[in-house]
Amino acid sequence: MQVQKTVSFYTLGCKLNFAETSAISRQFTEAGYNKVEFETGAEIVVINTCSVTENADKECKKVVKSALKLMPSAFIIVVGCYAQLKPQEIAEIPGVDLVLGASEKFAILKYLQHSEKQEIAEIHSCEIEQANFFKDAYSIGDRTRAFLKVQDGCDYTCSYCTIPLARGISRSDTVENVIASAKNIASQGIREIVLTGVNIGDYGKGEFGNKKHAHTFLDLVKALDQVESIERIRISSIEPNLLKDETIEFVAQSKRFVPHFHIPLQSGSNKILKLMRRRYLRELYAERVAHIKKVLPNCCIGVDVIVGFPGESDEDFLETYHFLNELDISYLHVFTYSERDNTDAASMPNVVPISVRRKRNKMLRILSEKKRRHFYEQQLGKTYDVLFEADNKNGMMHGFTTNYVKVKTFYDSTLINTTVASKLIKIDTDGDLLIEQAALVEV
Repeated sequence: MQVQKTVSFYTLGCKLNFAETSAISRQFTEAGYNKVEFETGAEIVVINTCSVTENADKECKKVVKSALKLMPSAFIIVVGCYAQLKPQEIAEIPGVDLVLGASEKFAILKYLQHSEKQEIAEIHSCEIEQANFFKDAYSIGDRTRAFLKVQDGCDYTCSYCTIPLARGISRSDTVENVIASAKNIASQGIREIVLTGVNIGDYGKGEFGNKKHAHTFLDLVKALDQVESIERIRISSIEPNLLKDETIEFVAQSKRFVPHFHIPLQSGSNKILKLMRRRYLRELYAERVAHIKKVLPNCCIGVDVIVGFPGESDEDFLETYHFLNELDISYLHVFTYSERDNTDAASMPNVVPISVRRKRNKMLRILSEKKRRHFYEQQLGKTYDVLFEADNKNGMMHGFTTNYVKVKTFYDSTLINTTVASKLIKIDTDGDLLIEQAALVEV
């Protein structure tokens, strides 16, 4: 009997990348390959890259080196956003054998005619205009939740962003196919689905291969809410100008959508928002947060923010800091601005020194911890449904409430992938919430 080749996968970046890596991995297993953990070493290694920041590019090089350390003869394939943007640069990384762009990654087995190490890496990368079709994907089997791709690409032209260059125009899956994928995920015992994409609030554009919206994001939300086999649905990052009041109000009375929104802000200064070419001002953002908290008082609200954008003065940064400090939000994802090739921001004047960018990043990360702590304190004494994960760290396991509070309790294998009504009693020294063991009631 022929022994099948081993293959492993490593994903950098966003939830969308995780969904696509999982879809690609299923192609390999269906073709008879033996999927193994990255840490064990494999004959074929697929690295799905991100290129939002300079660090993401550097991380790709580190992963290649790690894969070759585990197995020097490994055939290294690099796909994803970095592979589309800078295929030649990746091809020059020692040990890389095959580079696939935005469309080619979904036909990976077609390009894998052999798996012997190459002196010169092969590159297959389309012009980004050709990345105009939708390929469905979802992650499953690796987590207690699944990331379900509903949209891809972006038609926005934010001055700092390379995503439209890496992923192409905005396009969507059909409502019918999303529903079918969600049912398939639920049938395999997954209790939570996270909707993901590049700009999911733009859902419906390109649904049937044209620019028109056949459906809206709210249409999709309402359709998914009717699927009884799904226990929880979480909305990933959504632009504030596309998060309509009607969607917020629907989530507030939904049977399945949980009270958690992640809404990119990027800056609390209108001057900087205009330089970034964002499609809203801080006033609209404040209105969105206020409306969420009015109809969903215990809702968790996460925020993306960029520090050190060209032209961001001390006054502009403090405007952002105070704006965030006054907002009723729950946590921040803080990004230090890094110059990206082929973006307008890369050639803007008044560049902020790296040391200043790092200082501002640290200030906002400290603010984030304060916001998170305050939000958790507001949840003490309340009972929420907690979905437990499979981790075991020093005899403790973690889970998340519907409103994205991270809790922990003593490890119990019978709790894995179960939803349990749990009373939140204490914030531990590491910032997680402890629950009363006696208060665990499966739902």
